[in-house]
Amino acid sequence: MATAAAIAVIGVGAALLYVNQKGGGKESAPPAAEALDPQLAAFARGSLSALRTPASQAAPDYVFKDAEGGDVRLGDFAGKVAVVNLWATWCAPCRIEMPTLAALADHYKGREDFVVVAVSMDAEKTADEARAFIAGHPPLSFYIDPKFQLAFAFPGKGAMPQTVLLDRRGRVRAVLTGEADWAGAEARALVDHLLAEQ
Repeated sequence: MATAAAIAVIGVGAALLYVNQKGGGKESAPPAAEALDPQLAAFARGSLSALRTPASQAAPDYVFKDAEGGDVRLGDFAGKVAVVNLWATWCAPCRIEMPTLAALADHYKGREDFVVVAVSMDAEKTADEARAFIAGHPPLSFYIDPKFQLAFAFPGKGAMPQTVLLDRRGRVRAVLTGEADWAGAEARALVDHLLAEQ
């Protein structure tokens, strides 16, 4: 009986976490103290309605790993517009949106000034599963942060999935917490806007 009660409490807690990420089904306004970029805020519609445009700030100088175990920093993508997606195999919405991120990467394939960086937050014990999952979504490359720290360096503070858009100068320009359709017209319009910036 105690085990059933514990499972019920865990289930309710998980549901509340997901609802809080989604804003409880309502479009929640950003905090009053959050400075917004009005040009990018205009792209917060449709599948990207949860998009937030905080005041631009440099991406964290945090080290994660590539498929070969080499050190990678977000600064390594300077000069490119980067769509950084933080995901994990245990996160159902992450798995649902991954094909749309692959489609976004494929749409801009051949452009040297654009990249989708999908960073797994999986622990070492599930790294092989994460690697296999990404292999099924070309042209995405495998990156991993088994310490699960990078997700806390952005406004989403550990929420999953979390997608961060960086401009060519390596600044955080937009953040979306929760699942989105990155293959849609709204996402391409947002990326095109960032690519057009001088």
